Amino acid sequence: MSLSLNKEQMNIEQMNIEQMLHKKSLFICVGAGGVGKTSTAAALALQFALKGKKALVLTIDPAKRLANALGLSAFGNKETQISLDDILQMDSRDSDGELWAMMLDGKQTFDDLIEKLSKDEKSKQAILNNRVYKSITETIVGNQEYMATEKLYDVVCSDRYDVVVLDTPPVKNALDFLDSPGRMARFVDKKIMRWFLAPTENKEKKLLGRLLEGTSSALFYLLGFIFGKEFLEDIAVFFNHFRDLYEGFHLRHSTVEKMFGADSTAFFIVTAPNEASVDVAEFFVSELEKREMDVSGVIVNQRHFVKKDVSKEVLDAELLKLCEQEGMEPSHAKKLYSRLTVAYERLLALSEQEEMLEKRLSQNVHSGKIWSVPRLSGEVHDTVALKVLGEKLLNASAQ
Repeated sequence: MSLSLNKEQMNIEQMNIEQMLHKKSLFICVGAGGVGKTSTAAALALQFALKGKKALVLTIDPAKRLANALGLSAFGNKETQISLDDILQMDSRDSDGELWAMMLDGKQTFDDLIEKLSKDEKSKQAILNNRVYKSITETIVGNQEYMATEKLYDVVCSDRYDVVVLDTPPVKNALDFLDSPGRMARFVDKKIMRWFLAPTENKEKKLLGRLLEGTSSALFYLLGFIFGKEFLEDIAVFFNHFRDLYEGFHLRHSTVEKMFGADSTAFFIVTAPNEASVDVAEFFVSELEKREMDVSGVIVNQRHFVKKDVSKEVLDAELLKLCEQEGMEPSHAKKLYSRLTVAYERLLALSEQEEMLEKRLSQNVHSGKIWSVPRLSGEVHDTVALKVLGEKLLNASAQ
């Protein structure tokens, strides 16, 4: 999958979701929790696969909802191919596309990264078995956002996939993920890191001597007294080997930071048609604009659509006709007719309220469209249901 890092002028206003599928290679879905974001990401990836692409849906959402949406009991850090046989047999068609899924495992991702960047087996084992490294991984690996940056770089830049669809965690964690590439790149550029990573002729011993000299010597002598000399030796060994990984770390995080602003990347904000979720969607629009990341569109999921141009007379006639067809007793028909009328009026009021929220959203989304996806009956728990959701998404009405 090629990655374009140069901005090109594109008329997003004239583009629907299906047209966008052919112009983008990385889709990032963000939004509040519980709005169908995970299902939307999986449905998008499935549509790519059915159109002949090799697509991966990657989740950094700790709630592990993606496995359920794909009908799997579990999957982990390894890319798992999802069978499309049920869908292809149902539609009596063939497809050269493939659907793959993966859920982030922070510890395994970090270990894999060390293996890729280490210059040889000895250096790799020295880092993996180092107590400082193990302590660092306990802290950083717990921060899924940093690990997601590494995994995203790997899958996008490997050219193994035509398209990658990323399902992010809700709000705060998603923003941490968007900020993590730049934050990590700046961290390894700081003076204290450059001091540790400065070239030395005698490797660990030379670095250990530097730790015990100069203005920082008192601090490191104290640390050595508390934790033992082995602690300082572990620091020296770790940073000596980490020096060989420095350029790789910096390159990866800088590339992902540029990737977020690339023309081949699309940000979808997924929301539900209620005030709390729309508030979060508007917050995401603002935050993405601050980071100069274009919002390709907002997907309003689970919308209620009701015919509004039906006169009371026509509605009354249809309801009475239905009751007669069912052969109901007049007294029962009258009660059902009354209840259905109330239900229709409530549903109509709900639909109008959701429409008002959409109009409010449209006033705050400056660089993309708003697509409304109708509410589906039942849970999205397998590829067949995901296919239905994906088709509704591609055919969604836009503002």
